[in-house]
Amino acid sequence: MDLWNRFRAGLARTRERLGGPMAVLLRRRGAVDPETRERLDEALLAADVGPSTAERLIDAAEARMRREPELDLGAALERVAAELLGERRARFEPDDPAPGASLWVALIVGVNGVGKTTLAGKLAASLARAGRPTLLVAGDTFRAAAAEQLDVWAGRAGVEIVSARSGADPAAVVHDGVSAALARGTRVALIDTAGRLHTKHNLMAELEKVARVCARLVPGAPHHTLLVLDATLGQNGIAQAREFGRHVPVTSLAVNKLDGTARGGAVLAIVDELKLPVSVVGLGEGIDDWQPFDPEAFARGLFD
Repeated sequence: MDLWNRFRAGLARTRERLGGPMAVLLRRRGAVDPETRERLDEALLAADVGPSTAERLIDAAEARMRREPELDLGAALERVAAELLGERRARFEPDDPAPGASLWVALIVGVNGVGKTTLAGKLAASLARAGRPTLLVAGDTFRAAAAEQLDVWAGRAGVEIVSARSGADPAAVVHDGVSAALARGTRVALIDTAGRLHTKHNLMAELEKVARVCARLVPGAPHHTLLVLDATLGQNGIAQAREFGRHVPVTSLAVNKLDGTARGGAVLAIVDELKLPVSVVGLGEGIDDWQPFDPEAFARGLFD
């Protein structure tokens, strides 16, 4: 299935919430009357777009229709949503190494239960297939069987893994893992971290320590910090992202479980509010059930 159809399938429930009540209205051209605006606003809010982002989208769609009168309301919304999402772009892939560095280090962070370990395995498999030798580091030493779960994914992905016993110091495990990657000439080190509530300051301080360990071992590391959000939680991800960003420099967002929610519109609100790009979306449980984020395909999947 191509990228657009995967987005379309994953966004089916969100699209039903948006398009079901609005099917006739989205085909309208010309000025948006107050009743249409109110109904559109209600539909966007039901899809968890958020009030301020919904207002901005509607205003921008009206302006777009005035400039391009051949567009109907649905097409105008699709284009302005794509523009909003595409203002900042990021890809989760190694860039050219920093001076003096040959290893690209990525941290995968987020609260409990958002699917970080599974996503780490999927990304490792993709990187390995692309010819980038990859090592997984099991930095989650709190959750029972977290290292074992990552070990299974390492086997599926065909990559090496460094782990330690449950309860070990996460920063020490990361030190060992990054050191092993350097010694082995590995191109990529993906560090799976423990789920931590963004309100637990001691755990967030520990994440800062993990980032410092990476920086001591490799210039410029971590080169990418991927914050994983759960699409089913909607705009709760905004508060999570803000707090994580206070402790580590978040590079981009991954949105998981997009195939199981009617709240996919929250992606628009999160990007609009935080000014952070989405680089990855999860669309299922299989090893290939993820995609690099494509703003145009996402917007089309919402409003087509």
